Amino acid sequence: MSDIDPDQFRVKTEPYYRPVGNEIEQYAAAYDVRMPVMLKGPTGCGKSRFVEYMAWKLKRPLITVACNEDMTASDLIGRFLLDINGTKWQDGPLTVAARIGAICYLDEVVEARQDTTVVIHPLTDHRRQLPLEKKGELVDAHPDFQVVISYNPGYQSMMKDLKQSTKQRFGAMSFDYPQAATEAEIVSHEAEIDLKTAEKLVQVAQRSRNLKGHGLDEGMSTRLLVYAGQLISQDIPAPAACQMALVEPLTDDADMRDTLQAAVQTFFPEITDSSKVA
Repeated sequence: MSDIDPDQFRVKTEPYYRPVGNEIEQYAAAYDVRMPVMLKGPTGCGKSRFVEYMAWKLKRPLITVACNEDMTASDLIGRFLLDINGTKWQDGPLTVAARIGAICYLDEVVEARQDTTVVIHPLTDHRRQLPLEKKGELVDAHPDFQVVISYNPGYQSMMKDLKQSTKQRFGAMSFDYPQAATEAEIVSHEAEIDLKTAEKLVQVAQRSRNLKGHGLDEGMSTRLLVYAGQLISQDIPAPAACQMALVEPLTDDADMRDTLQAAVQTFFPEITDSSKVA
């Protein structure tokens, strides 16, 4: 029995999420049977927001882990720590989630080493157990516990991909950038800008997404469009906001920056040299 208060991990207010299909119903059905879920899609398309929204809707605690290549199994399950009284076991986020019945969201899971991600295997099959070998304890997952992982298939490689033994423990849902009209509504709402300006930002993004694989690894994400819109809402001229939030983060190549800036100028023709960031 855990003495951790699950309420500290609850999503207190409703996150804004604009459904684009039947993803809400599909996820809810998966949660009803506690199916582990894998979310696939490009950077900044709404995967994390979707998980946050579903945790709020289902009234479940949410524990998010941002995966990275330096993350070890101990970072997920826990370790012994020294304090003034000697050694003390400290649960990791995966163990905490299993104990309290939270949704454990492993964001960009392929960034973690494969020998780290295998620790989720016994939690994502019929066993629903987590062995704490260093502590000599076997944790039975709470009935409400669920594992959700996300990653961007566009960055897959032989050296950085999930093992089949991991993939086949999950049901999968594919995400992408919304249709233009829906994406403009999202940007307008999130950035608190007028719909016409949001539509222009989306058109700039669509130009950049056509360049994926032709000089760009990724096009402009919905997240970046919201950033640009937020700058515009703070009275930053649209061209300068686009330069800062859309063009500069995407590439360091001078020619590609000029190409992206030309797309910005198409929809925000008031651009001047003084608006460019040095």
